[in-house]
Amino acid sequence: MTATGTYAPKPGRAPLGRMLAAQTALETRLLLRNGEQLLLTVVIPTLLLTLFSVVDIVDTGPGRAVDFLAPGVLALAVMSTAFTGQAIATGFERRYGVLKRLGASPMPRWALMTAKTGSVLVTEVLQIALLTVVALALGWSPHGNPPAVLLLLLLGTAAFSGLGLLMAGTLKAEATLAAANLVFLLLLVGGGVLVPLDRFPDAAQSVLGLLPIAALSDGLRDVLQHGAGVPWGDVGILAVWAVLGLGAAARFFKWE
Repeated sequence: MTATGTYAPKPGRAPLGRMLAAQTALETRLLLRNGEQLLLTVVIPTLLLTLFSVVDIVDTGPGRAVDFLAPGVLALAVMSTAFTGQAIATGFERRYGVLKRLGASPMPRWALMTAKTGSVLVTEVLQIALLTVVALALGWSPHGNPPAVLLLLLLGTAAFSGLGLLMAGTLKAEATLAAANLVFLLLLVGGGVLVPLDRFPDAAQSVLGLLPIAALSDGLRDVLQHGAGVPWGDVGILAVWAVLGLGAAARFFKWE
């Protein structure tokens, strides 16, 4: 004989921390299982780092090419995950009604966005670890202090996440797909990732230097290649982009 109430259901949502952890793990698995996302976030940055380090395609200035390229490719990895990949995935989730249904669940909407950001951070850790191993195998010798690098990466992630969510929450999915890929290609060429900004005209340099990808790649390069301290100018640019991007995403994001 069983005690009364042993099998009685206990309705109610799970603790917020458990929901957040479960959603973050789910978002991460979905991201890592997507072949197109892996191509964008892992394969392309790795191939670019290897190819441009081994083959003399672009004049990167004095020193070894890998010392210039590795920080830029790390910045590219952050942009590919936090901006391009997140914008496309979230845009199609919005189109198919996934966000609308998740928004009606017991999980608060801010927690869902936090889980997406958490999955981006987990993916970036894996990207950075892989790219660091590849760069070291190619002869990279990084300098600088880790806290400055971490600060730049976190601010870059916040800036690109805000811009990606803004795009996904305001444009149609097909428009987000086209725009995110176009922006990725344009910033790859003109953001100081593979081609030094001093190769562009002076007027263009002043504008390109204000882009978040340029600030992130330049800041990482100052620290990891030249051993500088905290590059406060680049940190300031990334902080402004982060505040503007996240603020605009919070204001204009549409769930359906």
